[in-house]
Amino acid sequence: MKLILTRHGETIENKKGIIQGHSYGRLSKEGILQAKRLAQRLKNEKIDCIYSSDLNRAKDTAKEVAKLHGLKINYIQELRERNLGKLTGKKKADIKNWEEIGKRINKLNNKDFGTESLNEMGKRAKKLIKILLKKHKNQTVLLVSHGGFSKALIGAITNESLMKIFNSVEPGNTNVSVFEIYEDKKNKVHLLNCTKHLD
Repeated sequence: MKLILTRHGETIENKKGIIQGHSYGRLSKEGILQAKRLAQRLKNEKIDCIYSSDLNRAKDTAKEVAKLHGLKINYIQELRERNLGKLTGKKKADIKNWEEIGKRINKLNNKDFGTESLNEMGKRAKKLIKILLKKHKNQTVLLVSHGGFSKALIGAITNESLMKIFNSVEPGNTNVSVFEIYEDKKNKVHLLNCTKHLD
């Protein structure tokens, strides 16, 4: 299976430093432009199906790509951003000791503030990849997701530790990553976090 992974365009909440998690999020003017540029970049790709998070910021990004491919979008909760519990909707700047809290919640099994742990997110990513591979073995699949969950997917695909991925990969808005996924898990990375269409 060829897998193309992208993150939604910039949101108004991104610009304001608001923690989004499972909240819907609204694309900013820049985010809409990014989504349109992503669509142009992918217009000549042979895409067999599109899966998107059911949160608005991802849905609105996926719609721009789908327009040029005449494809129906499969909206699924499995592609949602990490659930950030009680932190959702808060401005990072308003949270006392945000840097310390950010480090704390990014420990593998930490569920402070009702957040989804990194391990839980990693399991969700592995399960989704397995389902998609079974269903679309010889096809090209586009996934439209979020920054945090993209990291979990990259970890699942590359078999790298989640801690390493979370500390070394920062998926940009509408970045493009391309992988080949195999049943024996000897997956190939062809492109990682490329945003040249935004230049």
